[in-house]
Order: sequence, then C-alpha cells, then structure tokens
Amino acid sequence: MSGRQAYGSAPAPAPPPERPAGVRVWARDLALGARFAAGGGREGWTRTVLTAVGVGLGVALLLLAAAVPATLNSREHKRQARDTSAAAYVAKPSRTSLLIADVGTVWHGQQVGGALLKAEGAKPSVPPGVAELPGAGDMVVSPALRELLRSTPLLRERIPYKDTGTIGHAGLMGPNELMYYAGSDRLTARDADYQHGNAKRITGFGEHIASDALTPVLDLLLIIMLVVLLLPVAVFVGTAVRLGGERRDRRLAALRLVGADIRTTRRIAAGEALLGSVLGLGAGAGFFFAGRQLAAHVTIHDISAYPSDMTPNTALTVLIALVVPLAAVAVTLISLRGTAIEPLGVVRHGLGRRRTLWWRVLVPLAGLALLVPLFGSVTGNDAHVNEYQTATGAVLLLFGVTTVLPWVVEAVVGRLRGGPVAWQLAIRRLQLNHGSAARMVSGVTVAVAGAIALQMLFASVDGQFVHATGADASRIQATVNVPAADARQAAAVTEKVRTTPGVARAYGFTDSRATQPDAATLRDGQDVAYIPLVVADCDTLRQMAEIGSCGPGSAYVVPSTDRFAGPSPNADLAKYAGPGKRLDLNVGPTPYRGTPRLWTMPSGTRPAVSRTDPRGQRNWGVFVTPGAVDASRLADPTAVVMVNLDPGKQDAVEYLRNTGAALGPMAQVSSVSNFTTQTQYAQLRRGLFVGAALTMALIGASLLVTMLEQLRDRKKLLAVLVAFGTRRTALAWSVLWQTAVPIALGLVLACAGGIGLGAALLAMVGEAFHVDWGIVARMSGIGAAVVLAVTLLSLPPLWRLMRPDGLRTE
Repeated sequence: MSGRQAYGSAPAPAPPPERPAGVRVWARDLALGARFAAGGGREGWTRTVLTAVGVGLGVALLLLAAAVPATLNSREHKRQARDTSAAAYVAKPSRTSLLIADVGTVWHGQQVGGALLKAEGAKPSVPPGVAELPGAGDMVVSPALRELLRSTPLLRERIPYKDTGTIGHAGLMGPNELMYYAGSDRLTARDADYQHGNAKRITGFGEHIASDALTPVLDLLLIIMLVVLLLPVAVFVGTAVRLGGERRDRRLAALRLVGADIRTTRRIAAGEALLGSVLGLGAGAGFFFAGRQLAAHVTIHDISAYPSDMTPNTALTVLIALVVPLAAVAVTLISLRGTAIEPLGVVRHGLGRRRTLWWRVLVPLAGLALLVPLFGSVTGNDAHVNEYQTATGAVLLLFGVTTVLPWVVEAVVGRLRGGPVAWQLAIRRLQLNHGSAARMVSGVTVAVAGAIALQMLFASVDGQFVHATGADASRIQATVNVPAADARQAAAVTEKVRTTPGVARAYGFTDSRATQPDAATLRDGQDVAYIPLVVADCDTLRQMAEIGSCGPGSAYVVPSTDRFAGPSPNADLAKYAGPGKRLDLNVGPTPYRGTPRLWTMPSGTRPAVSRTDPRGQRNWGVFVTPGAVDASRLADPTAVVMVNLDPGKQDAVEYLRNTGAALGPMAQVSSVSNFTTQTQYAQLRRGLFVGAALTMALIGASLLVTMLEQLRDRKKLLAVLVAFGTRRTALAWSVLWQTAVPIALGLVLACAGGIGLGAALLAMVGEAFHVDWGIVARMSGIGAAVVLAVTLLSLPPLWRLMRPDGLRTE
C-alpha cells in the first residue's frame, strides 16, 4: 500500500510534537556551525573572513563612539587643570605666586595657545606638564609647535623665545596641540580695578569656569547626531552577518539530505553567524586599537587625541560585546524564516509572492507617533528634551526607510522590461534577488536620510547660534587694541601698524574718557557722568560719524543712538559737552583720586550724527582731532586701529599679528568677520563633520566588502556567461546597473524619509517647515558618489572572476 492508506483502516497516528532543543543540543549545533564556518575549505573561511571584516569595521566605529566620552572628559580635565580664568584677585606676592599673561595667537586659522610667566616667590606654581618655569627669554613648547616653528620663520619671529623644554602629556589636550609657556621680565601685576599692570597674579593652576550647559536645542541636535551617525553602523553590521547567504543555504540543504531537521539547520546557521560575529569583535578591537595609534598623527578641525585618552567606556564595551553576537544570531534566524531549506534544494518564499507593505509602513509611522507629542516642546531655554522618546522616534523613522526599501525595489524592478544586454542582466538579477540588493544600499539610504534631516534642523536653528556682528569685512579685515601709557604711545601704535607689510590702510584713534568738571567734589555714592572721548584724524572720524567739514582743532558732540541705553547718556552729554564747556580728563576708579585735569572744549564744537564704524559699532561722546586737546593729559588711553589689509599681500594678517606681539602682552589683534558663531554650536558642527567622515568611510569599506562577497558568490555564473560569449564590458555594466538602480530608489526614499524626519524635528523646535533642496541634492550626491566609488573599486576583482578558470570546481 505504499504511499496510500488502505480502505477502512484507522488513520496513521500523527507524529509526536518536536520537543524544544535543550542547552546541550544548542551548544552542539552552534559548535557544528562554527566548524563549518572555519573548516569548510577555502570557500568557508573566505566567507567567514569577509563577515568578520564587515562586522569588525562596524564594531571599530562603535568602540570609537564608546571612547568619545572618555576622550572628551580627558580633554576637559586637562583644560581645567591648566586654566586660571576663575582665579580670584591676589593683592600681594607670596612664596608660590607668579604673574601670567595670555599671549595666545592664531596661525593660518590654527589656534596657538601661549602664556608669559614670571615667578614672584621661591617655589612658584607650575602649569601641568611643565617641570619648572622657564626663565626670562626662554620657553617650553609642545612637540607640534616645535615642528611648526622650525618650518615657519614668520611665526618664529612672533615667538622669539629660546626653546629650552617640552610640555608633557599632562599639559596638552592632544598631541597636535600648539602651545607654549615663555618666561618674561616685562610683566607687572594688575591692580584690583584692572587699570594698571599687564599680568594677573595667581597662586596656582586649575581655577576654571565651568562650561555652560547645553541649551534644549543643542541637546536635540546632539541626540539626532548620535542617531544619524550610529544607526548606519548597526545596519551595516546586520548586513555583514548575512554575507554568503546563498552558499550557506546550499550547504544546509546538503545537511537536510543526510537527516538534519529544519531546526537543526537553523541552529547550525546561527553557529556560523556566531563565529563570524565573534571574530568580527576581535577584528573590530584590532581595527580600533590600530586606528587609535594613528589618532596621534591626525588632526581634524584642531582636534587631536592621545591614544591613551581614547579608552572605550567599560559598560558600553560590554554591551557591544554582547549585542553584536546576539544580533548576528537573531538576524540569521529571522532571514531563514522566509527560506525553505529542503533536502533537494532551497526555496525562497519571497520569489513566489509579493512582499507585503502594511507592516513595513507601520515602522516609520510608529516613529512619527512617538515624535508628534513632542511637537513644540523644545522652544525655550527652560524646555526639557525627552532623550529616549526622541531617539526612539528618530530611529524608527530612519529604520522605516530600510523596511520599505525592499518593497519599493521589488515593485519597481518587477515592471522593468527590455533594454540592452547589460541592463537585462542587471534587472533579471534584481528581480531574482532584490532583497540582497536592497540590503546592500540600506546603510547608505539611512545615512543620507539622517543627514538630510539633520541638515534641515541645523539650517533652521542656525539663526539662534550664528549672529551678525554688524562689522563690514569689506572695509576692514582686522583690529588692533593696545592699552597705552599716554597719547604719544597710542600714536606710535598706529604708526607701527601702518608700516606693517600688507597693511593697505589703518584708521587709528585714541579711546579715552572724560567726566563732569565737579567730579572731584562729589561724595561717594553720587552718580558721576562718564563721557567717551575719541581723538583721531579726520579720515578716521569720518568712519565713525557724519562730521562734515574737519580740520586741526575740530571737535564734535555725537549723541548716542542706542535706544536700550536710556536717556542718561544723551542727557549727560547735553549737560556737560558743548562749545566752551569744561570737562575733567582725570577719569579713574572711584572714589575720585588725584588732581582735576580740566579741559575747555573749543568754541567751534559742532553736533554730529553717529555712524556705524567698520567694526559694527556706533560710537558716541566727544570726538576731537589731535589739535583740540592736549592728549598727554588723557587718563588710561587705549590705542585702537582698524586695519584694511592688502589682498595681494600673502600672509598680511600674519605680519599684523607679529606687529601686535611686538607691542606687548596686552596687545590684541582680532580678525573681523561678518558673523559670529556660539562656541558649543560650532563644536557640534565640528563633531558632526568628524563623525560623518568616519561614518562615510565605514559605509564605503563595508559596502566594498559586501559587493566583493556577492561577486564571489557569482564567480561560476560570470565565468559561464563569458564562456558563452557575453562581453566583459556588458557584465561590468550589469554590475554597475545592479547597484545604480537600488541606490537611485534608495536615495528617493531617503529624501522622503529625511524630509519627513526633518519636518518632525522642525515642529519640535517650533520652526517653520522649509526644505533646502540644495542640501538635499548635496547629501544625495555624496551617497551616490560613495556607491559609485565602491562599484568602480569592485571592477578589478570582477575582471579576475570572469576568467575561464572560474569554471573549475572541487
């Protein structure tokens, strides 16, 4: 009765339900899978190595992310250890006191930290990383600055001290930091009112001002940055553990033929993935530690780090070590649910039926549902950002792009017909295996979608952190400020600036103050009128006010235009300043000290209207030319020079900084820009640039590994096609089209997902919805360029795989 049940006989009893496998069975099958992965001949270990490399690249970046907090903490602790910004005023010298003056400068956009030191006691305090204070004319420098000084005579002229020592690791935030401490005998202690002296007296280092807390908007930016930078890594790790899936499935079918059941084959497949992921953990650790050693030689936006400072957080490291293998096993088991592995072959259910869309759309909708309650919640400085809800919503929205992508690829390529041979080969391959093609570009899709959303958020909140200075960089490009002992010294400063190479024009003036003529008779606590007094030539005064005619001895009264200052300045100006009125030039700290220096204003004093000067400031007070006042009687004058640089002179601003350094430690040379950016916001953008560069490098490397594995799986097929007369160029173009079609569909989906997430983020911060299509095009172009570069790099291996010896088998 073979194969047939006899009439009237009782039905055959159903087979007993299969009992769940125990720990010993799981361990046995996992070990067997690991043996197949490691000992399956050249094909087996090649696949395992590629899997380990793909996983290892992702693990390396995850370890780098886990090391970021420790790196930043180390940098902050070192900054605090050498800081003196919050040191209280010290009136008298002591055994450990010293004088310090900040003389930091800039060289071609790079910050050069510097300080002048002078010991006052027998055992003065020393900055971190310095064994002893340098003597007058000597300096200790960082290794990076020493190398720079050797190759740049112009900077060496600015820092002329004798190199006598090296700053150690404890005193530097990174190996490439430019820093020096120099000894000087030109320092004098400042008084309590900061009216005299050029250096601060301190008794030790480590007095610092705590960093400002991030605003809610910056918190939101930081959270989205972490999601955008790390989610593509997770996607690529999930893709890497599925390398060589077709070859693995054929091997599992052979195991079914010798008696293994479906559950056993799945456990064996999990064992293969587990070994690859464990080896990937080791490879990732190796990549991380190798890359960490190279960190000392890399500087990105003035940021460098010592390898010893880049220590991954212990808890995060343990989490990575546990999650990566578990995720590898989970991804493998999930991928096998749609595949029927039978003794005579493999049947993929996806080929017989279309993918469903409804559950794929639910993923981004769930993310949007988490973000909708947060709309308008990040609109004030006292707002609170729900980090977990925000991060989860953003992850689901971006991950939803990868869940919808396979359906989109299947729906589009299933309708494509005809075309050249290369196109037909590519489309047929995508029709038969669109899932792997979608997985290969899913990481790029997520990265582009996240970048679009993040750039939309940055562009919308830019106005909160980037402000116009009001300066006109077309009129001047730098300013020089030097406290002067008297007007003669102030005039000398202007002359030195004018004769500096690269200075086309210099507008110099002496900035001082005057007070009411009876200030000496006022009691403590009574209000005293202070009136700005500007002494400059006519050309400079015209940059600051609309003065009309001007000549020697001219004087002008310029009212304030600041509506927030109230009526007091202009009331004092009208009361005490005018033709023939008297002002006291002896202006100092209260209470009044010294002898009055009364000055009678010229009878020809005229009113004038303030004008925005090239620095972006609107000045007010009494404006006079040098002949109208005895400038030697001015109290605590400051020389200010607005500088127009010659665009044809190379390093003009560097020559100007050299002039400033020669004028003394109190001289300040500042570049003029039209905009200023808040420090924390600038640091976030800098971190985004660094993280995006590393993420895109990982995307390219992992994508290349994935593509090479796919080509290796098709080695025999490619060799057969060549043997039957298919042109190699047609096969090369087919590979290009196989990548171009999914990435084009992925980028379209990324634009939609990125704009959607960006709109949700803008609603959270209360900004109007706006799409900068230039940003969208730029981000999409970067993603497409990475895929194109990887495809071109895969062509040389492709040519080798198409040789006739690819038909050989073992």
